[in-house]
Amino acid sequence: AQGHGAKGDNIYEFQIEFLEPVEPKPVCRVTQRQLNITVQKKESNWWERLTKQEKRPLSPDFDRWLDESDAEMELKEKEEEKINKMKIESRAPKDPFKHLKKGYLIMYNLVQFLGFSWIFVNMTVRLFILGKDSFYDTFHTIADMMYFCQTLALMEIMNSLIGLVRSPLIPAVVQIFGRNFILFVILGNSEEMQSKPVVFFIFYFWSIIELFRYPYYILSCIGIEWKPLTWLRYTLWIPFYPLGGLSEAICVVQSIPIFSETGEFSLGLPNPLNVTIQFSFLLQIYIIALILGLFVNCRHLYKQRKRHLGPKKRKMK
Repeated sequence: AQGHGAKGDNIYEFQIEFLEPVEPKPVCRVTQRQLNITVQKKESNWWERLTKQEKRPLSPDFDRWLDESDAEMELKEKEEEKINKMKIESRAPKDPFKHLKKGYLIMYNLVQFLGFSWIFVNMTVRLFILGKDSFYDTFHTIADMMYFCQTLALMEIMNSLIGLVRSPLIPAVVQIFGRNFILFVILGNSEEMQSKPVVFFIFYFWSIIELFRYPYYILSCIGIEWKPLTWLRYTLWIPFYPLGGLSEAICVVQSIPIFSETGEFSLGLPNPLNVTIQFSFLLQIYIIALILGLFVNCRHLYKQRKRHLGPKKRKMK
């Protein structure tokens, strides 16, 4: 065909030797920007390949096809995006303590992971050796390490307050203060409660959850995502959070008659009627707060699970 191209005004031609015979007169359609040629087979059957030559002479990827104007526009957009990115990065203040903060978070999560791992392994071994007898002295065996881990967990509230982590503050406060109330106030001040079997289940459910939470945070600090760990982090809470909440509620219910009898933490008010606010009454109110706190945490974790494990939205091109 006569046309104007790389060689100027000239005759341009090409040759393709098809695998099977084709109709001698192809249908040609010429537009301002392209030439469309439709070739019809003589016999409508399946071809192993397009040409007699085993290796295909052309293999264009039409999904990525760009004409000259499109290529120039795409290159221009990429350059503009690169320049804008450099401008944003130059405006953002550099944090001189970035590596120090990351090191602190890794160390904190590692210490907590080791602490709860010790609790879980110790309780599991004792359960296999002693059976049900291990239920009754769980507190005396595990309490010191649990005191340490739950006291250290107060740092998670501080981390959220000062912006070291992006975790919301309310779920952290609800979980940490709820656990510490059970551990320090109810169990720590009642020897009779310390020998209850429910203590075993409280400590066990707490430790199982943390065995996967803290390693997930450690990997997040160094920018690594391990999908099996992510799935465990945002799935195991479904059975263990309600079971842990149920164990805590049973612990509170069992402690009500004990504190009612001893009168510990009850508050006497100076008035003519000599009214006393019983701590056992406050524990009954706390059960309601425990249920609400469990709902808050489960709702937060459900949203997190949808964000991390839900179907990814495909970007429109």
